[in-house]
Amino acid sequence: MTAQRRARIVATLGPASSTRECIAALLDAGVNVFRLNFSHGTHEDHAARLHIIRELEHERGRPIGIIQDLQGPKLRVGRLEDGKVTLEHGQPFRLDLDPAIGNARRANLPHPEIFASLEHGADLLLDDGKLRLRVETFGPDFAETTVMVGGPLSDRKGVNVPGVLLPISPLTAKDRADLDFGLSLGVDWIALSFVQRPEDIDEARAIIGDRANVKIMAKLEKPAAIEHLDAIIERADGIMVARGDLGVEVPPQKVPVLQQRIVRAARAAGRPVVVATQMLESMITSPVPTRAEASDVANAVYSGADAVMLSAESASGQYPVEAVTIMASIIREVEQDPAWRAGLDATHAAAQPTTPDAICCALRRVVGLLEPAVTVAYTASGFSALRASRERPTAPILALTPDPTIARQLALAWGVHPLAFQAQLTDVSQMIDEAVAHALRAGLAGVDDKVVVIAGLPFGCSGSTNLLHVATAGNEHLRDRSSTSDPGKHKKTARANTASETDPRLATA
Repeated sequence: MTAQRRARIVATLGPASSTRECIAALLDAGVNVFRLNFSHGTHEDHAARLHIIRELEHERGRPIGIIQDLQGPKLRVGRLEDGKVTLEHGQPFRLDLDPAIGNARRANLPHPEIFASLEHGADLLLDDGKLRLRVETFGPDFAETTVMVGGPLSDRKGVNVPGVLLPISPLTAKDRADLDFGLSLGVDWIALSFVQRPEDIDEARAIIGDRANVKIMAKLEKPAAIEHLDAIIERADGIMVARGDLGVEVPPQKVPVLQQRIVRAARAAGRPVVVATQMLESMITSPVPTRAEASDVANAVYSGADAVMLSAESASGQYPVEAVTIMASIIREVEQDPAWRAGLDATHAAAQPTTPDAICCALRRVVGLLEPAVTVAYTASGFSALRASRERPTAPILALTPDPTIARQLALAWGVHPLAFQAQLTDVSQMIDEAVAHALRAGLAGVDDKVVVIAGLPFGCSGSTNLLHVATAGNEHLRDRSSTSDPGKHKKTARANTASETDPRLATA
């Protein structure tokens, strides 16, 4: 474990990064969480990558999160003559449900829900916004449009309908099959594409049911989602700023503003937030990023985002390890800047009037005054660690949880070093001793360092954070604690030995 970085790195795996050697190198370079993009690749491909990740996790004793990113509905035109046509500015162009091969005057659009949602004068964007059509007239099975921005149009290019709430589920038949497969593999996060309403989160959660302890991350890529931002953040467990698709449907000058708004709202709610898409895009083919890309990563870190993400850079690019290495170095550089901390403090949101938030507010103040080496958060569900992370304390957060899945999910959270442990806690003094000993063994604290501990009583009760304790690490915490077997030998002191046997390394499933 290292306390050098607070912001986390998510890397997408793909053809360029599927070998054991490459995945191990990505971990060494600084990856905390891996993304499996189910828009590409087979189930067998993703299963093989996940198996390698779990093997490396076990070897290194470090929890590694895995995000399954579902494709979501893809709205596309049908096939065209010779595979490509050219649309000229000002010409009429018809879209309809007729499955016949299209030409320069019409094309198949096999999505009746689009026609049902159109309005006169609405824009339709084709091929990631490269072409723009204006709707003149429409019916339940057609739309007559005028080409406002022309150019070449190929088979199966995507269609976007900006500013329109489409009556489409975010989960297609493919997504449901992929989701079932991901749950059987044991992924930690589900990234839900095409989220438009808070009810989309409810639909996904109902499908998952009690089959798995998995978190849902809402990908915000539709302008309609921004209109329901607070409600979506409330329903989701995490947020992804998916700037690629979002940038197609809103003007480019609005994307940075929306990014900042989403990050602030997610931080205020205590939800992990990931900034994604084209962060180091030039490194797909270049060993170094542009200065603008370095600034883009830095700005996400300055804003307090939990994580920054690599997509094609690590999945199909020529320099996946170099991209992670540079991203990690940018994060470290920013986090050494006093202005970074000042910015986090200036954008810190008010807490809720609850006992857990009161404890975590006190934690932030205590850490600022006493400057301890580390904060230790006991957490059964991840709640305590996430509320502590929300406060953005100056000391790293060691999250101790009995659940390896929770540890993996917390690998995404800002400043959190998760660890699965197996001790049976019986009293407060044992809990303090365990916390200090784990902080020492993880290298996050040294002898005579202060350690701040937060937890909930009774033990194991989710959302019950109600205790804050300041301890001092002592030499006795470095001893082999397995030699003590009598729980009655505990002293009521922060320097007492523990009677339980624990493995500070991750217990993997």
